[in-house]
Amino acid sequence: MDADDSDGLFRCAVCGVSEGDSSNLTTQSALQTNATVGCGHQFCTSCVERALSRQKSFPCPVCETLVKRVTLSTRTLDDVQCEKDTSWRRRVLKVYNKVEVDFPTLLEYNNYLEEVEDIIFSIVNEEPNAEEMKAKVKTYEEANKSQIVIRQSQRADEERAISDRIAAEQREAERRKREFIEAEKAIASAKRQFKQESTEVMLGEREEVSAELR
Repeated sequence: MDADDSDGLFRCAVCGVSEGDSSNLTTQSALQTNATVGCGHQFCTSCVERALSRQKSFPCPVCETLVKRVTLSTRTLDDVQCEKDTSWRRRVLKVYNKVEVDFPTLLEYNNYLEEVEDIIFSIVNEEPNAEEMKAKVKTYEEANKSQIVIRQSQRADEERAISDRIAAEQREAERRKREFIEAEKAIASAKRQFKQESTEVMLGEREEVSAELR
């Protein structure tokens, strides 16, 4: 949805009813978003049911993008796009999983990262070359399957090693913490004992404070 459409946010693109309109006593004030790239306009339930009862789709009156029942969502277009980006990013990065050390120069690595971002952008935003990019990912995966699996295994080993190191550091920290607490308890106990014995010396109940407390 373009910035010029901001006045139509949270209003049905057909009848103009706003979401939660208290003057409307029907269910039509519950808006649904046409979660299709290039559209993102909203429609009330009544207008959707009226239009889709006669045909499988209808053109958005604002941008003429087809509106279908499967493209309608109670979420905003931004929410849908964010989820779509996350999903495709995970799928693409699982295949294009090289790291900096796999390249002879930083420039080549940066070019590789830029290529990956271009692929993700094209697919998520349904660019004209989106299907070509999907095919490119599939072809790359098939041609580099063994290396992809090796890198996935290496990354898993590295992550396990990092997790093990963190766990070992946490255990060591806990051990030092316990030792510190025990030492503090011993010092506090010795102070109490020293105070008690000093009082007993003053009262003549003992000759002197224990040697280990001096």
